[in-house]
Amino acid sequence: MSMFGGGFGGFSVGGRPAAGAAGRKDSGAPFAGIPADLAAGVAKLEATEPDHGDPHAPFDPAGDSGGRVSIGRLLIRRPGLLVAASLAILVETLLLQAGPYLVQVGIDHGIAAKNLRVLVIATILFMLAVIFTGLATAVRMRKSGLLAASATRDLRIRIFAHLQRQSLDYYTREKAGVTMTRMTSDVESLQSLLQDGFAQFLIQGLTMVVVTAILFHYNVALAILTLVIVVPPLTAASLWFRYAADRGYNRQRDTIAAMFADLSESLNGVRVVTAHNRQERNVVAHRSVVGAYRDANDWTGRINAIYGPGTSVIGLIAMAILLLVGGRMVLRGTLTIGELTAFVLYINAFFQPVQQLVQLYTQYQQAKAAIGKIRALLETSPSVRQSPGAVVLPLVAGEIVFADVTFGYLPSRPVLSHLSLRIAPGETVACVGPTGAGKSTLAKLVTRFYDPSSGHITIDGYDLRDVTLASLRTQIGVVPQEPFLFAGTLRDNIAFARPDATDEEVWAAVDAVGLRELVERSPEGLQTPLHERGQSVSSGERQLLALARAFLAEPRVVVLDEATSSLDLRSELRVEAALDALLQGRTAILVAHRLSTAMRADRIIVVDDHGIVESGSHADLVRAGGRYAAMFETWAASSGRQG
Repeated sequence: MSMFGGGFGGFSVGGRPAAGAAGRKDSGAPFAGIPADLAAGVAKLEATEPDHGDPHAPFDPAGDSGGRVSIGRLLIRRPGLLVAASLAILVETLLLQAGPYLVQVGIDHGIAAKNLRVLVIATILFMLAVIFTGLATAVRMRKSGLLAASATRDLRIRIFAHLQRQSLDYYTREKAGVTMTRMTSDVESLQSLLQDGFAQFLIQGLTMVVVTAILFHYNVALAILTLVIVVPPLTAASLWFRYAADRGYNRQRDTIAAMFADLSESLNGVRVVTAHNRQERNVVAHRSVVGAYRDANDWTGRINAIYGPGTSVIGLIAMAILLLVGGRMVLRGTLTIGELTAFVLYINAFFQPVQQLVQLYTQYQQAKAAIGKIRALLETSPSVRQSPGAVVLPLVAGEIVFADVTFGYLPSRPVLSHLSLRIAPGETVACVGPTGAGKSTLAKLVTRFYDPSSGHITIDGYDLRDVTLASLRTQIGVVPQEPFLFAGTLRDNIAFARPDATDEEVWAAVDAVGLRELVERSPEGLQTPLHERGQSVSSGERQLLALARAFLAEPRVVVLDEATSSLDLRSELRVEAALDALLQGRTAILVAHRLSTAMRADRIIVVDDHGIVESGSHADLVRAGGRYAAMFETWAASSGRQG
């Protein structure tokens, strides 16, 4: 605006090694700490690193989202930065309005009065005002930038923590791309407003207030005429724009979320897309999604194209009328030419904020729509919550009891109904049955990924709802049907549940599941990085890595959901041998399609018709001639085996 108008560290101090320094393969001599003569320099270097909060901050699964999200709440959390930015804004606004006044002084008391001294002083003061305005602007931009970055950092962490608390049903209900939009596009819109829009709103608003007061000081009649000409049409146009923008920018946020969702799905399923030659059809479908986003942008562009030029026309018409009226006052001698010049400049300073506020209101509407989406996310409560009075589950023997349990993913369609089951400590129970009967649901209920609609589940007499989620899940090892590997090394993925495990413990887990061959042929051994989602290893090797992860976690209860379904016969035999060691002395629930896995269990239950229809050992169930016997006969015939 013119004067005419408005660590990542791998070292430590004092000989304490950084986290992760111990146990690093091929690290050479043991780390002995920073030498005394370098300690001061290291401390000075660490002092210059930015503060990203406590790296060991605990996660509270029973926490909440931290209250309602609003721009005001985000700003007042850092009062020091807020006050500093506000003071810089006030100084900048006042200095910006010094220009027209100094022009008036230079014309009336310098040029018209032929007083060179006054003209020189007015010119010097003008230049000083420009310099100090630049300094105030620099301070304001620095403080508002820090304020915006800190506020949105906290908001991102808050959203991420809330997503960590969400139950599985949220992620089955909500598309991944839509969730990603909350963390990316929506927060970025808010950061843009806080970083510059917040300051500009105050600057332009204060400018209009200060300029209005100055106009009344110069000439009351002209000031009243200005307000009469400008305020009514500007108010009407602004009310219309607000209504139209509310609709437009909410639609814009919805369509960009749909675009991210479609992109995420296509990228995650790129192998299937390629295999089925769907590229052209996917491009057509994505063009339709992007087209909806373009239409939303076209709508907001049209209303801006009407509102922006419309306010400009109102301002220019008002300026022409005031130039005519003010010019007649100069001719009559009731107004000096310097005062008229200053008045016209201040009128320009009055209308420039209006133009700026049009753009800022557009930015505000985008941020407002983003806040609405973020607020809706943070107000979504997880269906599985840790009770405030939850107790820490002590080391368990592993007795699991389902007492009259009913559960359904949809309330009107129960998967399990009035199911009762007791699993003794150390017992291995295999769940078999048709697809969709509820086998995996049993496993998810034990790990408390879901809570039953009625009835209760206990471990060693403790109701799962009455213990902390952390103490429950540290004693339950889970190997899913489709194991997920994270970006990182082989060691990172194996030690995922126990990152502080020693190399000896990691190697023990590797040997237990037969992974030594994979590790030794990898270029960097355990430190070999994996591609995204573990795409650099086979599906069978991914399953073995998941088994090693569970083995290293040393759980008291093991849940295997179709854990051998993606393995070839050789790998299956190797894993089954490892399972014998893993399950030794532990309670286990095996969800199995392959009856060769089920046959190793102490007891087999057949799940169907919303409950358990058969239970017993393999031999007993075969002799009973029921559903399991029919399943076994079919499996034996197809595999060429005999019972």
